[in-house]
Amino acid sequence: MAAPQKEPLGSPSLACDWQQRFESKWDLSAKGVPLPKEPDWEALWKQKPFQRNLLQNPNPEGVNVSEPAPPCQPQKTCKLPDFKDIFGGWEVSTERLPLDQAKTLFALPPYSWCVKQQSVDLLAEGLWKELLDQYQPDITIMDWYENSKLDLSVYELHVRLLGSDKEAVIGEFHHVAREKEQDGEEKAWHHVSHVFKGYGPGVRYVHFLHKTKDVETADGLLRTRATDSSVSVQLKD
Repeated sequence: MAAPQKEPLGSPSLACDWQQRFESKWDLSAKGVPLPKEPDWEALWKQKPFQRNLLQNPNPEGVNVSEPAPPCQPQKTCKLPDFKDIFGGWEVSTERLPLDQAKTLFALPPYSWCVKQQSVDLLAEGLWKELLDQYQPDITIMDWYENSKLDLSVYELHVRLLGSDKEAVIGEFHHVAREKEQDGEEKAWHHVSHVFKGYGPGVRYVHFLHKTKDVETADGLLRTRATDSSVSVQLKD
């Protein structure tokens, strides 16, 4: 008895099967989600564009927010070390802060920001133009930063929704840590989150940037850490 023939790759029946799987999993019809014009349903199924973290390397230092922040040993040098192996996927830079000339008599330690940023290409991650422009799914931002107590404010988060030219700002969210967020004697992790809703058509990129404050001491560089950064897309209930 001859074995049943397999469907050739790219056949209409296989494409229909992938479409049924994808639509059924995310309940697209019931939620009124417009479908892409020329979809590759198998690729969409495998990409899993919804409810997953679209950032690369969200926890580069391997710290766990469910536990107290581990001691941060001073770096032997006051220069930020080469983190290329650790911070893959991130663009990392140092922004030195000028000394307050009015307070230089008090020999304040020099501070700097460690700036980490990356952009998410929403179309490359499996989302499609009709979805982003017409349906406008929720885009959720989350981050955690360490209460290092190195200064009154040790963290900033700046997120922008950008158009196809990567310059037009369609939506934005900014968070600057305040002293009251860092109250308490024990070090802890602070959670920051925001959901973009009804942001309008044209969004193609999410630019995520956070800044953590470092300080130079006689023993070396002390750092503030951030972890579990995330950008995710959710269909509306």
